[in-house]
Amino acid sequence: MAASRKNKDASRFSLGTLTAAGVGAALGLRKALRSRFQFSGRTVLITGGSRGLGLVMARLLLKEGARVAICGREETSLERAREELERAGGEVLAIPCDVRDPVQVEALVSAVHERWGAVDVLINNAGVIQVGPVESMTMEDFREAVDTHLWAPLYTTLAVLPEMKRRGEGRIVNIASVGGKVSIPHLVPYAASKFALVGLSDGLRAELRQAGILVTTVCPGLLRTGSPKNSWFKGNHEAEYAWFTLGDSLPLMSMNAEAAARKILSACRRGDAEALVGLPAKLAAVGRALAPNLTAGITAFVSRNLPQDSTPDRVRGTESETPLTLSWLTELTRRAAERNNENEVPIH
Repeated sequence: MAASRKNKDASRFSLGTLTAAGVGAALGLRKALRSRFQFSGRTVLITGGSRGLGLVMARLLLKEGARVAICGREETSLERAREELERAGGEVLAIPCDVRDPVQVEALVSAVHERWGAVDVLINNAGVIQVGPVESMTMEDFREAVDTHLWAPLYTTLAVLPEMKRRGEGRIVNIASVGGKVSIPHLVPYAASKFALVGLSDGLRAELRQAGILVTTVCPGLLRTGSPKNSWFKGNHEAEYAWFTLGDSLPLMSMNAEAAARKILSACRRGDAEALVGLPAKLAAVGRALAPNLTAGITAFVSRNLPQDSTPDRVRGTESETPLTLSWLTELTRRAAERNNENEVPIH
């Protein structure tokens, strides 16, 4: 009887060991297969690639040997970005495109196909930021945010999908935001549309995985790209610009754009489902998941201490400068704007 029990225990131990070994081997093989993906020789399309985070990622991808296509609505900024990237070496294609227009998106992808063939990696990075109390926001502000952060990534994704599916391989990166995890006061159109993008991206990940296409949802916190100068501000626009650009400049609140870009590209290379970039983004996402009431209380407290003027006129950050925003406190953001082609952008 004792011998029989020992044999059964040994069998269970062997089975458990074999199972664990099998799972470990499968995970190891999966990791090895995923790590084989390299950007060298790949065609990468970056929307909103003429400045800010998109331009930073384009620089890094060229260094890794990728062929990089960038697009943007503002042709002067796009041309400056193309000239800079070409001087650094590598193959660059810069195409004017409003990604909110599906006809222009089809033309964009066709141009890339004609030049280099199918798109291997799509990075949906184009964005718009409107800052101000919700009472100052119009339906047009919400439409603009949804058109840019939901419909545009869907248009570009649908345009590249047929070739990716045909080849059984592809990478899609959707640059969402911590605002797509926790709705930030005075950024309601932005946050609402980023929540929509997170849902779209997660759903695409689930459905496209079986076709060999890996979708990564990126949710960064504040990044020092220099973008506040070209964001839109409403209500007391000088006060709104002040708190926004100060938060964007402080090292504990924001993250260096180059460091963030490296993390994003690493997540794409691995095929991660999600990348929370920066400690504030991770803390906010975890806090929202584990303590939603506490998070709601904190965001309400923040809202009460933000400017309350609700006038509907909107202006760029470049038109909202004050001595405070031109002080040493925002030096890091001003340097980032200079590096990342955020200066001298035409005002629409």
